[in-house]
Amino acid sequence: MDVEQISIFLENQSGRLAEVTGFLSESGVNIRALALADTSDFGILRLIVDDNETASRVLKAKGFTVQRTDVVAVEVPDKPGGLHTILALLHKGGVNVEYMYAFVRQSGDRAVMIFRFEKTREAVRLLGANGVTVIDGNILYGL
Repeated sequence: MDVEQISIFLENQSGRLAEVTGFLSESGVNIRALALADTSDFGILRLIVDDNETASRVLKAKGFTVQRTDVVAVEVPDKPGGLHTILALLHKGGVNVEYMYAFVRQSGDRAVMIFRFEKTREAVRLLGANGVTVIDGNILYGL
């Protein structure tokens, strides 16, 4: 279940996102998934990378504010209604989804979604009890 996400606070200025991706590229860190939420003044870039230690160290050294957060990776049937089934299960179980985004992987019959839950342990228990595959971080980083 342990999947770690890196969140980076970014000023909403031209080129800031390219700086982050450039520093990660130069350090050999591969971005596996990302989500960007922004306002007119700032944004939060959320990343799943293959080397959290290096990414955090490099970005902090370059002056970025970096936070590491636990999230949950879930296999979702890659068909109409696949995501809805998961979300309906969580809703029925009283689990709030704070945010979510897709994880990039090769085509197949399953997609991967990254979730941040209000009650992570409860969400993982509910998903597992209903036959939903929760992916361990060590497996996810290598996909």
